[in-house]
Amino acid sequence: MGAKTQPARGMRDFLPGDVRRREYVIRVVKEVYERYGFEPLETPAVENIETLMGKYGEEGNQLIFKILKRGVHETTGEADLALRYDLTVPLARVVAEYRAQLPKFFKRYQIQPVWRADRPARGRFREFYQCDVDVLGSRSMIVEAELCGAASDVLMKLGFNEFTIRLNHRQVLTGLLEAAGIPSEKHNDALVVLDKLDKISQAGVIEELNRRGIVTTDEMLEILFIKAQDKSLAEVESQTEQGVNWTDYNTNLLMRLRERIGNNAQGSLGLYDLSKIVDLTKASLAGPHVQIDTSLARGLSYYTGAIMEINVPDLAGSLGGGGRYDNLVGMFLGQDVPACGFSLGLERIIVLMTEREMFPAALTVSTADVMLTIWDEDSMSDSLALAGQLRGAGLRVDLYPEADKIGKQLKYASAQKIPFVIVMGADESARGLVSLKEMSSGEQQTVSLELIAETIRERLKGRE
Repeated sequence: MGAKTQPARGMRDFLPGDVRRREYVIRVVKEVYERYGFEPLETPAVENIETLMGKYGEEGNQLIFKILKRGVHETTGEADLALRYDLTVPLARVVAEYRAQLPKFFKRYQIQPVWRADRPARGRFREFYQCDVDVLGSRSMIVEAELCGAASDVLMKLGFNEFTIRLNHRQVLTGLLEAAGIPSEKHNDALVVLDKLDKISQAGVIEELNRRGIVTTDEMLEILFIKAQDKSLAEVESQTEQGVNWTDYNTNLLMRLRERIGNNAQGSLGLYDLSKIVDLTKASLAGPHVQIDTSLARGLSYYTGAIMEINVPDLAGSLGGGGRYDNLVGMFLGQDVPACGFSLGLERIIVLMTEREMFPAALTVSTADVMLTIWDEDSMSDSLALAGQLRGAGLRVDLYPEADKIGKQLKYASAQKIPFVIVMGADESARGLVSLKEMSSGEQQTVSLELIAETIRERLKGRE
């Protein structure tokens, strides 16, 4: 029996079609982010383990891929390095390291793989790309509005028109937890559980809260799962054919939250931020998609303010999320730097776009404009020279590598979806001519070597 050829569980190989789809999405993301003034950044795949540990909360720490010490220290079983868990903590480290070299407002985007020792599932992998966009140096709520606008812009460019940006605030959650009578020492436990709502349902949340020693009551649950009254969630979501607009729902929910939170200082500050963000996003592409959702918790412990998550119909889980983390850089720098970011899940976007056939048809077309055949062993040099000539003229050229039967070479070009094939026989070559065959129609013409590049370009334009 041969060795296993499948990749490690939760990891994947990417064939040419997969790579083209990935590159298409990344290209759209980069173009949008750069239009919003963000600059690129890259960080190492491996971080010192102390850089990552303690930044992601109870469950996050368990999902970090640790790297054992090497060489003479291998037998200790201890880890000193770890694979990057996300792009946010490495960003905070970079800002602390290069603070003097960075602008007052550092706007960066980063598109790189991260690793998590999670249980693989549909659209969830152990190695996956994140598309992060962050702003550091400002506490203004316009940052949150811009991030929501940029994420919305990306999704709309990719063809997603029905999506919701769920919005909440960590200080609002603190106010609700206190109003619900949950002791402060149990707040982290409650947030971890609430963050699982879309995975384990409301009944599952209640069961786990009780298991963690948070005894639930009807009054507590009414506060934790608060909804707007004058327009139900079902009524709003039924508007999807016309496009959801959450304005009335958000206005009513903010009013109810003020009633519940009362004079709680943290909760009131969070509500002010929340209402400001909702108001500012009305001027951006995100406006119609923003929905305040008090069940949104996002379990990462470094969030300090607004938190966001993007959902689309018929998909369990989110397409991305983020929030404000004003204290994270301070863990490395010794002084707090305001920060807020958003991350799009590239893998889930690609899976969903593939399933829904949202990619442009052109992505399935060959990366070559024309293929050159090899007539015989003696003509190989001539074919190589012509391939170089055509490439120099800006065409994408595939050269069949063997002196095979012309029928087999044409069959290969057809299977690769190459639109044109050049056949250069001995007699034609002697007269400075080649035969150009269009594969879709079977039409064939004789063209001089001097005009072949221009002829192919013109024929390609006619196919657009």
